[in-house]
Amino acid sequence: MSKIPVSVLVTTRNEERRIVSCLEALSDFSEIVVIDSASSDHTADLAQGKRARVVPFSWDGAYPKKRQWCLDRLMLAHEWILFIDADEIMTPALVHEIRSVLQAPACNGYFIKGSYVIADKVLRYGLCNNKLILFDRRRFRFPEVDDLDIEGMGEMEGHYQPQAIDGASIGQLRNRLLHHAYDGGEGWESRHRRYAVWEADMNRRNAWPADPVRSRQLLKRIFRAAPGRPLIAFLYGYIWRGGFLDGRAGWRLARDRYRYYALVARSRQYKAGQ
Repeated sequence: MSKIPVSVLVTTRNEERRIVSCLEALSDFSEIVVIDSASSDHTADLAQGKRARVVPFSWDGAYPKKRQWCLDRLMLAHEWILFIDADEIMTPALVHEIRSVLQAPACNGYFIKGSYVIADKVLRYGLCNNKLILFDRRRFRFPEVDDLDIEGMGEMEGHYQPQAIDGASIGQLRNRLLHHAYDGGEGWESRHRRYAVWEADMNRRNAWPADPVRSRQLLKRIFRAAPGRPLIAFLYGYIWRGGFLDGRAGWRLARDRYRYYALVARSRQYKAGQ
């Protein structure tokens, strides 16, 4: 069977524990490029051992950040690209769906959901990520937001989506990837403490870019303005989305989302008091 005509871009820094599993799940794609930020471990060597092209990246502190830099600077074999993090694993069903969809794409880009994996359990309910990561690179661009002096994200674009150019159309894939967010070298809590500082300052500055999907944009605005966001996030994921059906792992995810938004609130209050 022929390879899927997509250039997969894997962004890494010190991911030797996860890079092999990530790359092995991408074997059906025509081109795999690992964009590595000066890893001090064996990430680059392991990626090359899996026949991925490894490109070094060093951020200069300005825009473009890492993902847009890839779109601007890399010589790629295909116009369609797929952004993957090393803690994300493609499933055979998702790979098959991408192959089928791209035979005659109905849209210029697609959102893909990610199911959390905690202690080897794939969560089927509760909250999940949903990111616009499969798209025609000629039709989307990551926005430049007022966050270069905010701690937390650094070289990477934050928790927002690329924006459509000239009315590019967007769809949603049905199958999910697996998100091993709890399995990395940097723990969930330390990573999300950084994210919370960034999100609090983004809220304070009202620096969020528009979401490419209008309904998502409206819901995000309502949620960011709502009081009691930690409790809302917990109840939405654990009760409304059925996170309790995932047992202890579902409780852990809902609890951690509560803690995250509590950190965002405390960080914002601290900044306001300075």
